[in-house]
This record gives sequence, structure tokens and C-alpha cells, in this order.
Amino acid sequence: MKRFFWLFMVTIIATPMFAQEATTITVEDIYASRKLSAKRISGFNFLNDGKHYTRLEGTKINQYDLTTGEMVATLFDAGEVPENTDFNGQIDSYQFSDDEGQIVIASQTEQIYRRSTRAKYYVYKRKTKSLTPIYNDGKIRYATFSDQGDKVAFIFENNLYFKKISDKKVTQVTFDGKINEIINGGTDWVYEEEFAFSRGFQWSPDGSKIAYYRFDETEVKEFTMTNYRDDAYPEYVTFKYPKVGAKNSKVSIIIYNVTENAVAKVKMAKPMEYIPRIVWSKDSGKLIVFNMNRHQNFLQLLAADTKTGETTVLLEEKNKYYIDIHDNLTFLEDGKQFVWTSEKDGWNHVYLYDMKGQQVAQLTSGKWEVTNFYGVDEVNNKFYYQAAKDGPMRRHIYEGNLQRLKQQTADRQMTTEKGTNTAQFSSTFDYYVNTHAAINSPSNYTVYTRGSKAVRVIEDNATLKATQKEMNVLPVEFFEFFTEEKVKLNGYMIKPTNFDANKKYPVFMYQYSGPGSQQVVDSWRGANYWWFQMLAQQGYLIACVDGRGTGARGEEFKKMTYKQLGHYETLDQIEAAKWLGRLPYTDANRIGIFGWSYGGYLSSLAILKGNDVFKAAIAAAPVTNWKWYDSIYTERYMQTSEENPEGYQQNSPVYFADQLKGNYLLVHGMGDDNVHFQNTAEMANALIAANKQFDTYFYPNRNHGIYGGNTRLHLFTKMTNFLTEHLMNDDSPVGGE
Repeated sequence: MKRFFWLFMVTIIATPMFAQEATTITVEDIYASRKLSAKRISGFNFLNDGKHYTRLEGTKINQYDLTTGEMVATLFDAGEVPENTDFNGQIDSYQFSDDEGQIVIASQTEQIYRRSTRAKYYVYKRKTKSLTPIYNDGKIRYATFSDQGDKVAFIFENNLYFKKISDKKVTQVTFDGKINEIINGGTDWVYEEEFAFSRGFQWSPDGSKIAYYRFDETEVKEFTMTNYRDDAYPEYVTFKYPKVGAKNSKVSIIIYNVTENAVAKVKMAKPMEYIPRIVWSKDSGKLIVFNMNRHQNFLQLLAADTKTGETTVLLEEKNKYYIDIHDNLTFLEDGKQFVWTSEKDGWNHVYLYDMKGQQVAQLTSGKWEVTNFYGVDEVNNKFYYQAAKDGPMRRHIYEGNLQRLKQQTADRQMTTEKGTNTAQFSSTFDYYVNTHAAINSPSNYTVYTRGSKAVRVIEDNATLKATQKEMNVLPVEFFEFFTEEKVKLNGYMIKPTNFDANKKYPVFMYQYSGPGSQQVVDSWRGANYWWFQMLAQQGYLIACVDGRGTGARGEEFKKMTYKQLGHYETLDQIEAAKWLGRLPYTDANRIGIFGWSYGGYLSSLAILKGNDVFKAAIAAAPVTNWKWYDSIYTERYMQTSEENPEGYQQNSPVYFADQLKGNYLLVHGMGDDNVHFQNTAEMANALIAANKQFDTYFYPNRNHGIYGGNTRLHLFTKMTNFLTEHLMNDDSPVGGE
């Protein structure tokens, strides 16, 4: 389950009307054009020289000068490919070899799950301008160059292969791959979703070996979704999905020696449940394997000998709650040290270790969080990171000193504008592109030098900012308050158009609330922004509050929800609603709440446990009982239902259906492979058994994001009408009494 689910809510749009008139935003405006879409600059494909980058533009890959923005070369043009190839000119993605002399091009890509795809792949040689298919027998997955660019590894039908570029010879490495049984080189559904990767193989630095995952999912139970395609019979999609307490895949790591055609299986003295990462050290004879227990509160970094498979412990971490897996492991070029981030002092910080696992230095410290680690510039002994030093709602970029023990200098703040700053560094760290946004202002993209001197503005979204004025948008205001338990919570609100402090307005609250997430940040809210502005124009006061369990306030604040997900989060949303209801200009009898995914789970709990506070709730794609969600995510925070029966019983909405008094809209995509439609079906069963009336909208074939075609227009029309009927126009008491 992802933490920031407004990414599912595709960029919301609207059509400006005559500037001289009061402009009213409508649902049709929002979802029928793209005139209110913020312009976005996708991730930069920086070249080795640190000054140039490439962009995919139609059927061309063009090279640009970062400092001037001028196009300097076309590196690939599909129009120049000879007609005797099966390449259709479509470029979906591309990857350079390390020397940038070759490009792997993906075409005709098919989405599988959130991160996984299959496609036709080709190798393009820039010098000869030749384009060659990597494999001819079907679409493949994850075609990846070795560092030397002389080989490409890939997956076909759950087996690992590699191809030599020179003689075009294809070698099949594994032979036992089978759908819903054995996966070689890829990951199963739950690893892809919860450990956030899908390519399960890596080339060694010298290109002599491939380390790969082998998943045996034969004992994992299957889940089937039903799609409706206008055929006589529906389409059934069956895949392996381990739920709470059920068997996971048996996972092993194998190292294949390309030159010797030999394998070594990684041996663990104390094998645990999960292997959430493998990372090559600078030594091609040493693979680092993450070894983690099922409760996810004990992590080992094991150094595996690639000839024997024997392992030794490089680093261990234990936590009384759980450990979040990340990719912030960087081995230095001398092979003697590595950089790692950890919450071990109660806040997420950067550490330097030697190859014996001994801490050399804590590179950052303080009661604030490192929120993103950008990398190490060894040439200049610097490292770069994003942090919430200026409070949990803002982000700045910093330069730290790798030689902190020798030079006691403070880290340099590289950004000055308040809000949220996010950096993309060039390969040499000589330049970076800073994306700056604030809650009332869409993103600016600016190129800076290493010394933080502005070079040029790439995009400032000036047109959209002007349109904001034309659309008479209202300022988003931050606030904070203390709960009855003396906990300070942060929030934002949008007051209604033509606000009159002597009137009483209905309140519509939004939240996500999942572990480590944040909604109340000084950053552009994207999709939610325009719908909330529309509702504010209609007379609602919009509010959002981050409760306990959310991020950037230290480990204890984030992890206090351990083994009781939903408990403190629900209390805090109820407290927030009560606080908002006591404001002189709000109507405490008309408060509603909305959320998606984890937020839908929380909005469900809120209207059930807070039935004397909330009059209406909308739950999109909610979990309604944690036993129906996947093993890795749920057990990380809740352990199993057998170990923690009270935590499940007291915090699953299905067990409180009989407490519904207000108006409840339940929404779900029937093709949701993540939070299964089962959650909504079972919630409906519980409500029916309790003889509780409710509204429900279901969307056949739609996944967790519930989008495509007119889907969002249809859904948000329903949600708007639901609020109009049950929150704006209904002044009956909360609970119908």
C-alpha cells in the first residue's frame, strides 16, 4: 500500500471562463479538459558529463544542454530505422549503456501490476545506427545492460536469460520458471507492491555474474479477480497473493557465473522470512543480501561470497517496532566504507560505516528527519540530502561533509524558498534541478550550480498561476491545535468563497493517515487542489489534519500506531472534527470526511466510531479488515491476527457496521489487485446484516486508482452530489436523532 495516494488521482483539470466574471469551477470543467494541469518535468536522464541530459520526444531521443536548455543532438530517431525491422517506432522507455554508446529501447509495453511490465526490447548502437531486437519469441521483461555494455539480461516467461551483444548468442540461465509457481529474476506480487521493486536480478560490477531472486510461490494461495469485457463469459485473472498469516513465497538468492556457467546459492546461517534487497558491493566477489524476519523488526546485511555462497554479517539493526526498507546504501569507491540511513537514534539520519560494520561517523543528527538521500560526491567529499529541518511541513536541500570527523563544518542549506524543495542532481553533482512548490503555488523547475547559483528556469507554471487568479481560487491556510491528550496536530483549511465569519459552514475533511505519510505539507496538492477549490466555492470549509502515525516528526510519533493501526488515527480525526466544529463559523452538525485506500479505511472508522461527530463519509478503495490485506504491509504494523487479535478486532470497520448513523458512500474498483474488492463486498455484507442503509459505487475492471475514460468524471460527480445531498442541504442532527 502506498503512502501518498493522491498520485492515483490523475492531475485534475478545469476550463477558465471569462476573466471579468466570477468563475465557478464545475466537475465537468475539472475532468473534461487539461487547462488546469500543472506542467511537470519528469525525471532527468543525465549523461556522464554532468552537463547534458536526454529527453524522449515523440519518436526521438534528444540531447539537451542543462545550462542553456538548447537541444544539441538527436541520439536516436525512429524514422531512420530501416524498414526491415519489426520495430514500430513506438518508444516507451530507454536505458543507456554505461559508456553511452548503446541504448536499450522498450516498445509496445504492457502493464502487469504497479511496477511490472513486459515489452519488446531492442539494442541500438549509436556508432553504426543499427537496431536489433533482443529476443524474438515474445515480449520480455527488464532488459538490462551489464556495466561493460557487452551483455543484456532479461526475463522471459519467468526464466532468466542473457544475450551477448557481439555474437547475438542468447543463453537461458534458468529452466524451471512457471506462471504462479516459480519466478526467476523477477518478484512476486507482494514484493513488488510492498518492497517497491520488480526487477529481481543485478549484474556484478565486472559483468561476470548475475545475482538473481528465485521465488517459489507454489504454496502461496491464489486470488482471482473478474473482468467484464463484453464477452459471453467474464475474464478471470488469478495470481498469488499472500494475506495476513498465510504462507509467503520461499525466496532464495542465486549467483550465476556467466563465464563458468556455474551457480552458487547464497547460504544464510539464520535464514529469515524476507530478502527485501540485494546490492553488489564494489567487489564483484561480494554480494550484499538483506535478511529480514517476518515481523520486520530485525534486519541483517549479509556479505555473500560469490564462489561459495557463504555469508558473514556486515550490519545488524533491531527495532522495538519495525524497520522501513530503503535504497540508501552506498558503497564508496575505495571499497572500505559505506553510507547508510537509519532511524536508530529516533530520527532518520545518515551514517558512515566501515566494511566490518563499525560506525565511523553519524553524518547528520538532530530532532529532525532526513526525508530523501540523493547520493555521495566522493571527488569533493560531499553528500546530498533533503530534510525537514524547518519543521515537518517543509523541505530543504542540504550539502553535507563526508569527512565530518576531520572537518567540523555545518551542513550547507542549498535552497532558500519556503515550501518543498526536491532535487535531481546531475551525474557529477555539478548541477541540480530544484523543484520548488508550495501549497498555494504549483511547481517551479530551476537549474542551479553546485554552489546554489541559479542558472535558468526550466518551467515556472506561470500560465497556471495566472489561471488560478482567473478561477478565483482561495488561499490554503495552515493551522495547528492541541487535542484533549495535549498532542499538537498540523492541518490546513480552505475557507468558503465570500467567507463570512458570522455564517455557519459545513466542513469537509480529507485525510490519508497511513504510517509515515503526510498530507499537511507546504507543497502543491495537485489533483485534490481543484476539487477542494470547487467545493469551497460551493460553500464548504475544507480541512485536512495529519494525526498520529504520520511522518517527519520522529520515530515515536510515526510508530506509536504499532499493533493498533486505526486507533490513534481515528481518535485524532474525531478530535480534529470536534475542534473544527467549535469554530464560530462552522456547523458542527454538518461535518464529513473522505479518504482513499488507507484514507478510506480511516474515513470508515471515523463515521462508525465517531457517529456522533461525522454526518457523512466517503471511503474509496478501503481496507475494511486487515486480515484481507497482504502479509508484508499488514504484519509490519500489526503482526498477524493470531498474535494480535485485539488489534484487528478493535480497528477493522466491518466489526463496527452496526454503529453507522450517518451517510456512508462506499466506492471500489472491482479490478483492484491491491486492496481487493472483497473488502467492500464484506463491508456491504456487514452493513446489510446490521440493517444499515448506505450508498455504494463499484467500477468493473478498474484497479486501485479507479481511473480511465470517464471514470473520474463519473466518480467525482457522484461524490459531489452525495455531499450536496447529505452535507450541504441536510440540516438534520448528526445521527438522525
